[in-house]
Amino acid sequence: MFNIIKKIQTVPFIAKYLLNQYAPFKGAGIEIDQFDVKNHHIRIKMPITSKNRNVVGTHFGGSLYAMVDPFYMLLLIHHLGPKYIVWDKAASINFLSPGRSTVYADVRLDQAEIEEIKSLAENYAPVYRNYTLDIYDESGLRIAEVHKTLYIRRKKSK
Repeated sequence: MFNIIKKIQTVPFIAKYLLNQYAPFKGAGIEIDQFDVKNHHIRIKMPITSKNRNVVGTHFGGSLYAMVDPFYMLLLIHHLGPKYIVWDKAASINFLSPGRSTVYADVRLDQAEIEEIKSLAENYAPVYRNYTLDIYDESGLRIAEVHKTLYIRRKKSK
């Protein structure tokens, strides 16, 4: 697993390929559409298929959450570097409308956020950051709202 994270940190096009081959994503039809870690942006898409459709014919909620699950963590790991621990701490999803077509999500951070985290973690204390993102369909209709809490801490010297 550590080698995969190293690849993600160094070669974004390899990271995109590896993530698109990740079994839970591939099985649900989840695809990383844009992987621009340098500019703090990842776009994910998921068409509706027989593999991710629920009993009422709309996107399965677990697949909707899975499509956005690791990406704030991956962006933070990339931009903070190996001197920091980054974990997903908590998450929730609010379903707003049935998803009946391809859905998308844009995960974004900015450099100011990275710098603020570094400043807050300077004394090695845990930092908790909350992020919200929308999942929307092809017409721009919000399908779901996801809330993520991440735990970040600067590693102590050995």
